[in-house]
Amino acid sequence: MAEKACVKRLQKEYRALCKEPVSNVVARPLPNDILEWHYLLEGSDGTPFAGGYYYGKIKFPPEYPFKPPGISMTTPNGRFMTQKKICLSMSDFHPESWNPMWSVSSILTGLLSFMMDTSPTTGSVTTTVEEKQRLAKSSLAFNCKNPTFRKLFPEHVEKYERQLAAQQSAEQSAPASIQEENFEPSLKKRGTREEQKNIEVPKEVNNLRQRSFPSWWLLLLVFIFGGVMALPLLQL
Repeated sequence: MAEKACVKRLQKEYRALCKEPVSNVVARPLPNDILEWHYLLEGSDGTPFAGGYYYGKIKFPPEYPFKPPGISMTTPNGRFMTQKKICLSMSDFHPESWNPMWSVSSILTGLLSFMMDTSPTTGSVTTTVEEKQRLAKSSLAFNCKNPTFRKLFPEHVEKYERQLAAQQSAEQSAPASIQEENFEPSLKKRGTREEQKNIEVPKEVNNLRQRSFPSWWLLLLVFIFGGVMALPLLQL
């Protein structure tokens, strides 16, 4: 059970975080356990973690702030092992270097800074830049599968659902655009009526067209010829 000083200190820190949020850092305690906080770090721009959302836990001892907390990360990230304690000067790996003046915000800011570094430590892993980028893209989808994450960070769940809806909408509209692309060449092949009129026609076909007469022209010629032949008979 947490000591009164511990509870009072953590409540004060939570109010401070709500009042003055830290850039790229969100942290909230469990509603029924002030000693367990869940955090979300956003990857910094210009790094392989850009666009990633990294979810994890901080477990405070009842003697906090006189003893350091344990820190772990849940989201696959390419920098730290998941579900394993991370070795930091601000964690319970190094109680001798712990400073009671440090707070949740300073702990998580230090964790985010150390995450961008490449120095090996207990709980760290070595991966390529491409692997870190791939994990960053899939991080939010991974986090949203976690029931506790969904309860504590509903605004990020909503953000993911909007992204998913936009992606599905784009995929549904893709076949229509493909059909338009396939249809366009066929129009080009057929051309417009004006273009078809300008298509060269073989001379033989033109000669046949010139030789052929409409049927009403033939009837008119027969009628004129018959009238001419009947003139001598009328004179008699």
